[in-house]
Amino acid sequence: MVGVTNMHCIVLRAFLLGLLFLLVSCAMGSDYSRPDILTSDSFRMAEAEKDLPSLANVPWWELYRDETLQKLIRVAIDENKDLKRAVATVDEFAARLLVAKMDFVPQMNATVNAPAFGNTKNVAFPGFPNPFNYYIQGNLAWELDIWGRIRRSNEAARGDLLAREENRRAIILQIVGGVAQAYFDLRQFDMQIEIATRTLQAWDNSVTISQARLRQGLVNRLNVDQFQAERENAAVRIAELTRQKVQKENELSVLLGRNPNQIARGRSLTEQIMPPVVPAGLPSELLQRRPDIVQAEQQLAAATAKIGQAKADRFPKLSITGILGVASPHLSRLITNEGYFGVAGPSLVGPIFNASILGFQQKAAEAQARQVIAQYEQTILVAFREVEDALVGGTTAREQTAAQEKQVTALQSALRLAHLRYKGGLANYLDVLIAQRNLFDAELSLAATRRLHLALVVQLYKALGGGWSPDAAYGNVPIPQVPDTTTGQLSGRSIATDYDVSVAQSRD
Repeated sequence: MVGVTNMHCIVLRAFLLGLLFLLVSCAMGSDYSRPDILTSDSFRMAEAEKDLPSLANVPWWELYRDETLQKLIRVAIDENKDLKRAVATVDEFAARLLVAKMDFVPQMNATVNAPAFGNTKNVAFPGFPNPFNYYIQGNLAWELDIWGRIRRSNEAARGDLLAREENRRAIILQIVGGVAQAYFDLRQFDMQIEIATRTLQAWDNSVTISQARLRQGLVNRLNVDQFQAERENAAVRIAELTRQKVQKENELSVLLGRNPNQIARGRSLTEQIMPPVVPAGLPSELLQRRPDIVQAEQQLAAATAKIGQAKADRFPKLSITGILGVASPHLSRLITNEGYFGVAGPSLVGPIFNASILGFQQKAAEAQARQVIAQYEQTILVAFREVEDALVGGTTAREQTAAQEKQVTALQSALRLAHLRYKGGLANYLDVLIAQRNLFDAELSLAATRRLHLALVVQLYKALGGGWSPDAAYGNVPIPQVPDTTTGQLSGRSIATDYDVSVAQSRD
């Protein structure tokens, strides 16, 4: 039998021995290092702007100046269901990391025995002469992380957590871009409905004039039918655009976390303020800024740690186990010194028949890491492509918009002259019909191109990973709050930033 003092010395020695093992032991497997990624000095379509600061450094509330759009984005960040699910996922994996960290400390549990009835004649503990009907027993189990299994497990858990955090950031970026793009789509439909309504009124006037000229015998029935057909074509376009507008409102409502309903409007499509130039910055910045790239990298870090964990599982596990308790045949004597007992010592457990299974598990972990490397590299390639597509799209959209504005101006003049010549009997109905039809199509196309220009800025901003500072994302600087343009005050923290500080601390 071991006294209380001696038992404390045993536990202390076991703790010091375990601490020594932790200090001198090494972790199996390789430490994670970022793969070498070949990046160019500048983007293909932004060589002239490579010295300018990246558009991604601009906060979204400074990029989108429409106050109504800003309010919609704030509502989406607070209420979007996908983002709430992502936040709950971060919460889950933060708890999993804490569970993994608890493997570093000794695990203890207690057992209390007090028979309720019967005459107990069996000896509760072999080696003790008297039957102990009442006893309290504490069990100690502490695995010494000699091969780094627990450390690699914690690295994997941390990588999984940070990957979920980057997924949350990616969803925020998608929400900001998705709301902005859907809003610009909605304003395009509004403008096109206005154009179609104005064109419908013009065709009504043409039909009225042609019917009057038909009664005067100046034109035939064919003129009236052609004008009437074009008038109905405009009515069809109004119905089609109205359907698309309502469907876009429903889509935007879901992004806002609301039931389908009408969406408030702010500035028109032509009143939107966008930067005259959209510098992309350096390609290497994407590796730290884009949340999907950082997410893939954290998944790779977790997969690398799991290889080391699988390797460590193939080696024996050394643990320190102990029992400390007190037992007595009578409940009144349970706290006396004569009933104390305890034992402690090392325990070694190693695989024998399942060694081959553990080897296959290591091969599976290595294959999974190769998959994640390929996914990481593919994510970077897709990111570069999206930036290049947005850059070339923005350049050509500006040129296309300028050309279409000149086209619309010319067609407006041509239609005005055609109407004057038709009323004066100097031109037939075909001149007016063709001029009106061409102007209608050109105005609809111009509205679509203006929306495309705005959407390409949104796509570039999203492709660059814009929306927050990389330093703020890692908790090195205060996280900026979103200003409320209606009150001029800073809004409070939302679910979009609840985990920024706590998760950043887990990186340390």
